[in-house]
Amino acid sequence: VQLQASGGGLVQAGDSLRLSCTTSGGTFRGYAVGWFRQAPGKEREFLAAISWSGRLTSYADSVKGRVTISRNNAENMVYLQMDSLKPQDTAVYVCAADWVGITGVSPSAEEKEYGYWGQGTQVTVSS
Repeated sequence: VQLQASGGGLVQAGDSLRLSCTTSGGTFRGYAVGWFRQAPGKEREFLAAISWSGRLTSYADSVKGRVTISRNNAENMVYLQMDSLKPQDTAVYVCAADWVGITGVSPSAEEKEYGYWGQGTQVTVSS
């Protein structure tokens, strides 16, 4: 499955932004999807993940309460709603897919579990 993240941009501190992740030539059915980010000079960081059904979610403590992940399987879309953005949220945001099949497993926060990665979208938050 090929992934593409979009929706990034330049915003001010306190603003909200919704990122989108979609597939091209495939479907998200059976895939958990996660969002990660990487700031300059830092390691890639897990943010949030959602099970293939959308019923289960997982969040990093660093963004819990400010970020909401959701998905629309009919439209092959996964979203990351980010509120109260801070300058330290500036990074390239990437979505990734983990094949789990039609199961009830919780989505993983482990980068190594995700076999499919999309191109990132830049988010820059000015103070």
